[in-house]
Amino acid sequence: MSSSVSNSDRKIVTGPAGYILEDVPHFTDDFPDHPTYPNPLQDNAAYSVVKQYFVDEDDTVPQKIVVHPDSPRGTHFRRAGPRQRVYFESDDVLACIVTCGGLCPGLNTVIREIVCGLSYMYGVKRILGIDGGYRGFYARNTIHLDLKTVNDIHRTGGTILGTSRGGHDTTKIVDSIQDRGINQVYIIGGDGSQKGAAAIFKEIRKRGLKVAVAGIPKTIDNDIPIIDKSFGFDTAVEEAQRAINAAHVEATSVENGIGLVKLMGRYSGFIAMYATLASRDVDCCLIPESPFFLEGPGGLFEFIDKRLKESGHMVIVIAEGAGQDLLAESMEESTTLKDASGNKLLQDIGLWISQRIKDHFAKKMTLTLKYIDPTYMIRAIPSNASDNVCCTLLAQSAVHGVMAGYNGFTVGLVNGRHTYIPFYRITEKQNKVVITDRMWARLLSSTNQPSFMKQDKIHSNQLVGEPGTMKW
Repeated sequence: MSSSVSNSDRKIVTGPAGYILEDVPHFTDDFPDHPTYPNPLQDNAAYSVVKQYFVDEDDTVPQKIVVHPDSPRGTHFRRAGPRQRVYFESDDVLACIVTCGGLCPGLNTVIREIVCGLSYMYGVKRILGIDGGYRGFYARNTIHLDLKTVNDIHRTGGTILGTSRGGHDTTKIVDSIQDRGINQVYIIGGDGSQKGAAAIFKEIRKRGLKVAVAGIPKTIDNDIPIIDKSFGFDTAVEEAQRAINAAHVEATSVENGIGLVKLMGRYSGFIAMYATLASRDVDCCLIPESPFFLEGPGGLFEFIDKRLKESGHMVIVIAEGAGQDLLAESMEESTTLKDASGNKLLQDIGLWISQRIKDHFAKKMTLTLKYIDPTYMIRAIPSNASDNVCCTLLAQSAVHGVMAGYNGFTVGLVNGRHTYIPFYRITEKQNKVVITDRMWARLLSSTNQPSFMKQDKIHSNQLVGEPGTMKW
């Protein structure tokens, strides 16, 4: 293989037949003479029955697995897992864990499994929790984490470390890391937090510090690119069923009943889409990626009228970011306000569209509409069994990578395999539902709703669309 590096932030390795490895930084890039040590796992009883528990240094995972016979091999990422040699002695490690951004099911499980992985697999004794997000590095006290502290935290929602939006001051954060003697930093957060992690890593590298930075991607909306899905997503979809079921009961209990459920999805409608597909009781799903209009032929009001005449009831699921353009037009203003994480503050589309539906049908029929917003109930619950497994594997993979000397990476599942992904690939764009993809077509077939799009817009989306990363 031949290696070519385009700039200091990117480490690209090329090979035969169009093979490309988007590699992550390693301690040896900056410290070629850094000592190594035998991996303690070779003496770990839990791994004694595993035939091959060390990952080969050349193992990589392809980003795309559906190819044609003449396709190039394409982009790959380094496979996650334990290596034969490690770059930290257990007694020298001072690790820290921080949770940033909004709440998400599984945060406590990830914290627990990082602590357990460091302790059980590598014998690390000194682990700190940073209290209150990024600003906790310089404005809050730290929390000592050990096996006893984290033993039962996976049973509760939220994060025992606390969290916050914003507060990212790279210089102050790295000063704190340097002053405390921390040499492993685990950052759990969404795309904004991963951008912060990238900035921290860059500053650490600039100062020549022997500190490893690893990210564990957290977004309940599943809007982080490259990875198959993010932890907490399965739990969110499952919990959303309770709200949809309640809306269905309300709608079917009265004449011309409508149950309207607003779910999370600021820019990406994955939760709404998968909750709709899982439910089978939803008649209409509205997401940010699929524009819709209310009045006139082919509009939402026409479809509601048709469905109520056919069935006498209806369930609508709407993502929080859907229809924001319509809401802004009706209010004759466009908000540019943002939260501390830089996210645009959204108007409540659920309340607005509920009132518009009531107003439109007021003179046509007696209509009963119940609006349900389970957003904060979903965010605050503990992760389900599927997400607990996901959290465990992500946490352990992050620990293995850091101990093996990899740095400046986010760990994520790509085509069913855990990988180390460079920060820049995680933060360069958002993962969104592609409405010209088969999964959205499956939803339209399930709900039997129209696309609410005019032909010229459909054609435009077909030209620019690309497959999403959800592969189910």
